[in-house]
Amino acid sequence: MFRSVNPATGDEIATYPELTGAEVDAKLDKAAAAFRDWRDVAISERAALLERIAEEYEANDDRLARMAVAEMGKTHASALAEVRKCAAAFRYYAQQGPAMLKPVHIDLSGGGSTEVRYLPQGPVLAIMPWNFPYWQAVRFIAPTILAGNVGLLKHASIVQGCAQLMEEMVIAAGGPDGVFQNLAIKSAAVADIIADDRVVAVTLTGSEGAGRAVAEQAGRALKKVVLELGGSDPFIVMPSVDLDAAVKQAVTARIQNTGQSCICGKRMIVHADIYDAFLAKFSEAMRAVTAGDPMDAATDMGPLSSIEQRDTVLGQLAEANTAGARLLLGGEALPGKGAFLSAGILVDLPLDSPFMAEELFGPIAMVFRAADIEEAIRIANAIPYGLGSSVWTNDPDEQERFVRDIEAGMTAINQMLASSPEAPFGGIKASGHGRELGPYGLHEFMNLKTVLRSA
Repeated sequence: MFRSVNPATGDEIATYPELTGAEVDAKLDKAAAAFRDWRDVAISERAALLERIAEEYEANDDRLARMAVAEMGKTHASALAEVRKCAAAFRYYAQQGPAMLKPVHIDLSGGGSTEVRYLPQGPVLAIMPWNFPYWQAVRFIAPTILAGNVGLLKHASIVQGCAQLMEEMVIAAGGPDGVFQNLAIKSAAVADIIADDRVVAVTLTGSEGAGRAVAEQAGRALKKVVLELGGSDPFIVMPSVDLDAAVKQAVTARIQNTGQSCICGKRMIVHADIYDAFLAKFSEAMRAVTAGDPMDAATDMGPLSSIEQRDTVLGQLAEANTAGARLLLGGEALPGKGAFLSAGILVDLPLDSPFMAEELFGPIAMVFRAADIEEAIRIANAIPYGLGSSVWTNDPDEQERFVRDIEAGMTAINQMLASSPEAPFGGIKASGHGRELGPYGLHEFMNLKTVLRSA
């Protein structure tokens, strides 16, 4: 049984039954049968389904948004933006995706030619987190449907209402039975599904520990896996930049989704020449952040996703303090039954602390002083993760140096890092491998078949 609990109030919203083994087996049979038909459906018809799904998301945007607010606590404005971004992703693949699936012709140096075809492979299992309950899953659903594959979603336990609504949107749009199914299962059931011959591949967004477990299970079954395992992104500020603009975006990075975002800067690395000025402005802005009712338009940030998640962050702050860090402000549990935490700033964290290997998933910023660009890059790279990064400098040479030398899958220049349907999304090092979104995400779970033709 799954329980949805409103993290703003502590009240139970609903319960959802967990699938039995027999029910899971029936859904896998349905997925396999659906794939046999869906793979032969014209790409134009697959694209048309994506257009209709986009329309369903738009027509139900408030309903979808309210479910996300209730189940994991993000603000209503943020949830609405997420739903509309999902609609944009469905439309992107509907309108631009068919061209990405056209065969590629190659002339061979020895004579003759070859053609690369993009062919579907079968049911793909997605294991998704709660922090962006729609967007994380849509990054998988949209390209999966267009590719001619079919999707199976194992969503996070606390957002089962969101998961059910996502399946409902596909059905309402006229999606064939079994093309996309929600699997209401817990983590213990995942290994058997990955091993099942009816499933051809798996994608996961989640913790490093979950990624290692899923990669091991997929490896035993010799199945393709894409992993997005989070990170602790650097947010580097150099003297040439507009300091007020950098501070404003640094605050947004830490309070967006109550700090529960993989790619928003968590480690503010500031050049020594502007460190004091940055910290003073940043501190003032973080003190002004209001945490409260996520349905209130005046609220800056809602609660964390659960009491357990809030307590995890509090435990990490205690660990950082033991390691020598100083909590400059905030980082306190707020009164009441909700999972609220005040926005905070950590300073003086030793670079050799074991805490540097952890992802701090809450509205807390770590601020570091860097003597020059060399030290800024060393601090940025001195962790196991390599998902995203944000650099703030108006010096073209510094920009190129950061792009070249920061160990990350993505770098944003003079802006906060964000995902978009058109651009590949993913990381390196302990942040995982493979890419979502853009043509790269579409091709990840396809058979790139080489067809040789004689001269």
